[in-house]
Amino acid sequence: MGELPHGRGILRHRTDLKTGTVSHQTVYAITDLTSQEASPERLGRLARPQWTIENRLHFVRDTAFAEDASKIRTGHGPENMAALRNLAVNVLRTAGHRNIAASLRHASYEPFTRPLDLLGIA
Repeated sequence: MGELPHGRGILRHRTDLKTGTVSHQTVYAITDLTSQEASPERLGRLARPQWTIENRLHFVRDTAFAEDASKIRTGHGPENMAALRNLAVNVLRTAGHRNIAASLRHASYEPFTRPLDLLGIA
């Protein structure tokens, strides 16, 4: 992710690893930093960790669990399901699984034992 000169926004470059297609997006942020404090380098350092979260968790929740297609929309349902999905992802990663979708498929082959084994509940 490269930054444009101060006051112009953050330019993001994204490469689709399957197709090689590169897309560009300029995003703007609101901050309480002064213009002296909000250098392009500092804004970049502040923005990058958010993309780590997006790539490691939100993207996985959407692709492995189809979270964006979920019909759960009322009450505390969405928050509860997000917490359960986070739990599943973190348990699988703690167990050393890197491919969450493949790990979920593997656990689904024995749904009454494998998830419990991962949690240490037998």
